[in-house]
Amino acid sequence: MATPEQYDFIALGGGEPAKLLAWDLSSKYGKKCAVIEHGPISGACPTVACMPTKTLLHSAQLAHLARQAQASTPGAAGNGFNADMAKVFARKQEVVDGMADLFLGIFAETKAELIRGHGEFVDPKTISCNGRLLTAETVLINTGSKAFVDTSIPGLADANPLTHVELLDIKTLPSHLIILGGGYVGIEFAQAYARFGSRVTVIERNAQILAKEDSDVVAELTRLLAREGIDFLTSTSVTHVSGTSGSEVTLTLSHPTPGAGAAPTSIRGTHLLVAAGRTPTTANLGLAAAGIKLTPTGHIAVDAQLRTSVPGVFAAGDCAGSPYFTHMGWDDYRVLLGVVTGAPREAGTMGRQVPSVLFTTPELAHVGLREEEAKKKGVGYRVVRAPMGAFLRARALGETEGFAKALVEEEGERVLGFTALGPGAGELLPVVQLVMKLGLSYKELVDLTIVHPTMAEGLVDLFRSVPPSSK
Repeated sequence: MATPEQYDFIALGGGEPAKLLAWDLSSKYGKKCAVIEHGPISGACPTVACMPTKTLLHSAQLAHLARQAQASTPGAAGNGFNADMAKVFARKQEVVDGMADLFLGIFAETKAELIRGHGEFVDPKTISCNGRLLTAETVLINTGSKAFVDTSIPGLADANPLTHVELLDIKTLPSHLIILGGGYVGIEFAQAYARFGSRVTVIERNAQILAKEDSDVVAELTRLLAREGIDFLTSTSVTHVSGTSGSEVTLTLSHPTPGAGAAPTSIRGTHLLVAAGRTPTTANLGLAAAGIKLTPTGHIAVDAQLRTSVPGVFAAGDCAGSPYFTHMGWDDYRVLLGVVTGAPREAGTMGRQVPSVLFTTPELAHVGLREEEAKKKGVGYRVVRAPMGAFLRARALGETEGFAKALVEEEGERVLGFTALGPGAGELLPVVQLVMKLGLSYKELVDLTIVHPTMAEGLVDLFRSVPPSSK
């Protein structure tokens, strides 16, 4: 075997932790670094996930507002508006190309090497790629995840269903888009395409969409989305698929819930999107040859510092079982940087926060403990709720539907969880997160002077209304 090229750091996969760590180690610490990536530059988020999806959602919101304006204009038909999908996707591609150029520029500036190709372990710290052998003192696996297509459903794979990747590239508007899965991806695309003008049906096997969210939150969001014309079939399984996505596809349905006799037994559409979860990308990487162990779910097994079973080899992001959010990949990067530079991070007083935002209109933002989760765990809490109309900024925007709620310790003053369904709800998270991270009293929020009229101003009144403890 040829002598491997020696590096200080090699990343197999170019997601958020990989590129950030390579850039830092190369530019700030003088390390020789390489990132091996055969897919989109710098991972999925900038090219086939977060950024293009949110660009698409913004275009859909503009289409929605234009249609509303047309409908409110005297003499206008109100339903003659059609989104120009070619321009929608041109804008999306402009954003994607801009992100790629940005990252390529940073690779050049930091002198971290970007190797385009498929990498595979040949021993614990040696990777083969494009006929080259590369080895390093520190190796990171950051290969991400991919959309899960359940091949046990007869006909599903043969129907050539879309995943989020393909849906971001179709140039024509689906007449009837059927979405298999009511999670974050499915719901964001459902609203976007309904606003562009597609008929949209969401099929979810659980009793509600967004199965992990509190039922009161989901009920309100479902009501608002249904009002936009989106059909929901919950407690529904697909038993067979026929036809081809892009022309005509038929799904045979099963409804195990008693009393569902009026539910359809089949549904026909023009396009089928599979958004039923994700699976880690860990196959064909030579992990067995390297002695790297996997978990029962197929993720790479890591400890709290993201170390694998092989000394000097780390894994981060989706493939390592971190929550499937880019911002959690960013947090993995910070963990790794601390370990590699000899300054390991310590967990915060309340552990690792996992904030999330569903970028529908209205947004659904959450951090910490959910109410139904607290009940199941037997955690005592006080709950406070406020309609979105109590947030004066929401009134100014004319977007008062939705609500916010928070959980506070039953006998203490720490904030356990926070959820908001409203305009720009994601922007409410940081101030609440900081109070939670530092273990402060919710009264610190009450004592803030927040600019009027902003959405965050409503947090003061929300937390002022926390019921008194029983002490």
